[in-house]
Amino acid sequence: MSKNRRRQKNKDLSKKIAEERILLLFELAEQNFNEHPDRTHRYVTLARLIGMHYRVRLTREQKRRICKHCYHYLVPGNNCRIRLKGGAALTTCFVCGKMSRCPYYDKPMKESVEPVEQAESDEQVESVEQAE
Repeated sequence: MSKNRRRQKNKDLSKKIAEERILLLFELAEQNFNEHPDRTHRYVTLARLIGMHYRVRLTREQKRRICKHCYHYLVPGNNCRIRLKGGAALTTCFVCGKMSRCPYYDKPMKESVEPVEQAESDEQVESVEQAE
């Protein structure tokens, strides 16, 4: 096995391990929030640092559980408030007082037109042009 291939394999393995550790840290934060809120802050900080070091992105759910300003773990009703306003979920952190907005959709977005239907309409246009 060449060096580059071995390096790539190690990098992929490292990213996979980092994702597992981040997931474990978020689970620990969720379990220990009521008893040790300071410890949950440390878990979230470690998860962010692991993600930055190994260039692993946090999932959408994980990102929404962290305050974007003070990086505290957010639990609705305990240290944050969520209001639905104007097509966005407005999250207010009680630790720092900052607000963040996440868009949401009431209805599923429109499905795109299938290419098959477009091809049929193109053929109809060509046949009309040839008839003229």
